[in-house]
Amino acid sequence: MLSTFSKDFEAWKEGLVLGAFICGDEMKLSNSAQKFNEITGCKLSDFLSDLSTPMKLGNSVTFTNLDPEYFNVCVVSVGKEEVGYNRIEELDECKENVRIAAGTGARRLRETGVTCINFDGMGHPESAAEGAQLAVWRYQDFKCKDDQLKIAIVDLYGDDDKEAWTRGIFKAEAQNIARKMADCPPNCMTPAVFAQTVIDLLCPCGVQIEVRDKDWLETKKMNAILSVARGSCEPPVFLELGYCGGSLDEKPILLIGKGLTFDSGGLCLNAPRGMDEMRADMAGASVIVGVIKAAASMSLPLNIRGLIPLCENMPSGMALKPGDVIHSMAGKTILVQDTGHEGRLCIADAMTYGQIEYKPRMMIDIATLTTGMKKALGAGATGVFSNDEDIWKELQKAGSITGDRVWRFPLWQHFTDKVVNFPEVDLHNVGLGVGGGPCLGAAFLQEFVCVDWLHLDIAGTGMLSHGEEIPYLPKGRMTGRPTRTIIQFLYQIACLGKGRKYGRNNKKNDFTFMVARSSHASSS
Repeated sequence: MLSTFSKDFEAWKEGLVLGAFICGDEMKLSNSAQKFNEITGCKLSDFLSDLSTPMKLGNSVTFTNLDPEYFNVCVVSVGKEEVGYNRIEELDECKENVRIAAGTGARRLRETGVTCINFDGMGHPESAAEGAQLAVWRYQDFKCKDDQLKIAIVDLYGDDDKEAWTRGIFKAEAQNIARKMADCPPNCMTPAVFAQTVIDLLCPCGVQIEVRDKDWLETKKMNAILSVARGSCEPPVFLELGYCGGSLDEKPILLIGKGLTFDSGGLCLNAPRGMDEMRADMAGASVIVGVIKAAASMSLPLNIRGLIPLCENMPSGMALKPGDVIHSMAGKTILVQDTGHEGRLCIADAMTYGQIEYKPRMMIDIATLTTGMKKALGAGATGVFSNDEDIWKELQKAGSITGDRVWRFPLWQHFTDKVVNFPEVDLHNVGLGVGGGPCLGAAFLQEFVCVDWLHLDIAGTGMLSHGEEIPYLPKGRMTGRPTRTIIQFLYQIACLGKGRKYGRNNKKNDFTFMVARSSHASSS
């Protein structure tokens, strides 16, 4: 008797999500759904035929007792079957529709207490895996264990492409890592704790990790990072991550993530309302961790170096002051007008060190840099600046595939003039004039760049989700964006194989002047 009850209980915990396409005034079952329909004696199609109108994209209906193996079966509308790449939206709508459908189905079945959900690949199993894994994830680390809800296990139903499904799981798990780290309370995610978390996550994957302390930063004359960190009692940490999937002579791709584990604004204190969200001012660093974890899991044939300067920006008697002048590692002097524009200072030193030490083929920095980017694009897309057309196009393509889109902003001399034209110093950390904050921030960083470069300002996309724009990402939690887009970009670069090796023959790869200026700064 006990055995029978246990079997029925486990069956109730098993769920299935199937896709159906809008076809005129009817719903057309996906291939996997049609096979399941035959198993049930066409009960599924009979139920759907009773619908008065076709379900809109993301709408769903849940059935019970259709099959003894799956007590709960959720059929979700995937929209129109014939959609593809939308040039106006810069989006592969078919893949995104599958993500939305999988995410919707996951949330519906999760509400019923299902602990194992099988998913129809709906023609794009990689996208289905992404939507499913992102939707079932919960942030509940600080709830009592007895009150924590079990996170449902997701798996592929049918004989779709298992390799593509696994690839999607790797991408989504990487984004969930970024979400979790960015959402952690600042007292539980200090620079030291962040470093230990990275060690625990990446060392088992074979990633090389070096944890540098304040003394090391001082020997390297990373005064910009040290100036930001000195206002806090928490000592700064500089992380170096190394994933070696390519040949020994392959130049690495350099990833740099802003790692402010809490940004109060320093002496230029932020407004109290919403300051708690600044625990995620290290969202860029969290994305880097997730990306490298995925690269290792997917065994991408690339060499990747990740640099993460970690510190807090706090007010105190030791804090950086408006009017201070900093001698950066690159030898450039920086006038600080606003201590709330500290991220660019940390990234500048990390860029200088990374280019001198590793001579990368290209460099990508990811940072919650400016509130202006949040005002410009909101959560719609990540703002991007680039000095190379080819790598920008690859990133744009990656964004259209993952549904986590990017939009390019200008790197014009107009903005550079506003941050460099000062008689007494080399650079200004705010710049002249009113407006154009994201462009001025990028222009500042460009002064420390001598390789092919992408700058991603994720202030609008990488922090709290304030609405229901994305069905597979819940409102009120950190998003982990644009982790999947960076992974897809690296995947594309790796898949180019014998094609163009970005950055290898680039005339911008002349580090001589940077080494010379850095050496001068170190001796002064």
